[in-house]
Amino acid sequence: MSCDVGESGLPSPQRAGLEGLLPPLQPGSDSFAALAHNRPHIALSITMVFRGTFDYSLDVKNRLTVPARFRAVLSEGVVLAKGLERCVALWTPSGYDAYTHDSLASFHPLSPEAQKIKRFFAANSLDTELDAAGRVGLPAFLLEHAGLEKEVVVTGSGDALEIWDRATWATYNAALASDVTDITSHLGHTA
Repeated sequence: MSCDVGESGLPSPQRAGLEGLLPPLQPGSDSFAALAHNRPHIALSITMVFRGTFDYSLDVKNRLTVPARFRAVLSEGVVLAKGLERCVALWTPSGYDAYTHDSLASFHPLSPEAQKIKRFFAANSLDTELDAAGRVGLPAFLLEHAGLEKEVVVTGSGDALEIWDRATWATYNAALASDVTDITSHLGHTA
């Protein structure tokens, strides 16, 4: 006959608490994706939320130093992708997979629209890693898409980081403040 030893060091046939009642959740797993989709308020408390605005400069090899606070969550890999606006999105691999999956959820998988969106996501993204100094290299096609030169802004967008040309961001952010006021006023709220 055997029994487990609990945290107190005393034999315990069962451990107390929630352990064993819920399946383990690992970012990127199917159970995590289901939780994130059905209960985003819970999933957001488990995953990294990207917030803030940071001024940076690209080095001569077009590498961006990622803000230090985000490096640990990006240590398993990075997906760089064309943003829908004129920016480069920087995702965790599981975050990008969830984003693309959710974006395609309302389309029949064989529809022409689904095929175009899948192609856009796959052709305009790239898997990479941070180097030992916490930098990520930006390829020419993404630099061109976002109009990036030396001076950039890294912004949090919740589930990803975005890399913007500094002047482009200033213009976009000014318009964004006005847009948010208009959007919330239609909902009966003010920003």
